[in-house]
Amino acid sequence: MHEREAVERGLRYSYRLIDLDKLNLPAEAAVEELLITGERMGFQGFNITHPCKQSAIAYLTELSDEARAIGAVNTVVLRDGERIGHNTDASGFARSFSRGLSGAALQQVVLLGAGGAGAAVAHAILSMGAGRLTIFDTENKRAERLAIGLCARFGCERAVAGGDLEAAMADADGLIHATPTGMASHPGLPLPEHLLRREHWLAEIVYFPLRTELLRVAEERGCRILDGSGMAVFQAVEAFRLFTGIQPDPDRMLRHFMSMGAG
Repeated sequence: MHEREAVERGLRYSYRLIDLDKLNLPAEAAVEELLITGERMGFQGFNITHPCKQSAIAYLTELSDEARAIGAVNTVVLRDGERIGHNTDASGFARSFSRGLSGAALQQVVLLGAGGAGAAVAHAILSMGAGRLTIFDTENKRAERLAIGLCARFGCERAVAGGDLEAAMADADGLIHATPTGMASHPGLPLPEHLLRREHWLAEIVYFPLRTELLRVAEERGCRILDGSGMAVFQAVEAFRLFTGIQPDPDRMLRHFMSMGAG
């Protein structure tokens, strides 16, 4: 997607995947080493994904205001000896949500996942006017920390760590899914399917595969759904601009993403 847009812009641009699993490298040990290697090889930057979006911060020299508030990065620009961390996930999710779930009720929203991606979409949905966000995570302490940070930024009681998922879903307008469940390496559903009702909307951030089991079940139950393609593309649009200083064509990048057969 990055390389195709660069060709359209007349740029020489190389974008390469560094898969820590295939390299058999633990995330905590690999991040600093890869940043140093990238600097030495003249890289313009990195995109950072699960599970390094929060741990990478320790090895950066500067953070954008958005990345600092969220506590997670997905884009690192290497420039003049500095490692500058940005978060384009939040703006990417907001843009995708506005396009795909326009008019959705936001009074009560449930979020599954309080990691780096979860933190980004939490900030995005509250910035878009969500009344109250209830956060669930397999590590409840992480959900509590995120809720405390969100309340400090957006106001008391705007976010809370959830305790009873069934009760939260009964009151919810919609659900944001921000855990790895549904990826090819993490198959399955992140919650019991009976908790989804046709009155709910569902926003998914997983995009490989694009058609997750959760989306399939939600659609069968009559929910409005949003897949992960928009967030994947719109976070990349801003990352491309940060790397190159050139504004890309988001619609063209979206068309290219869809042509790659993510589903």
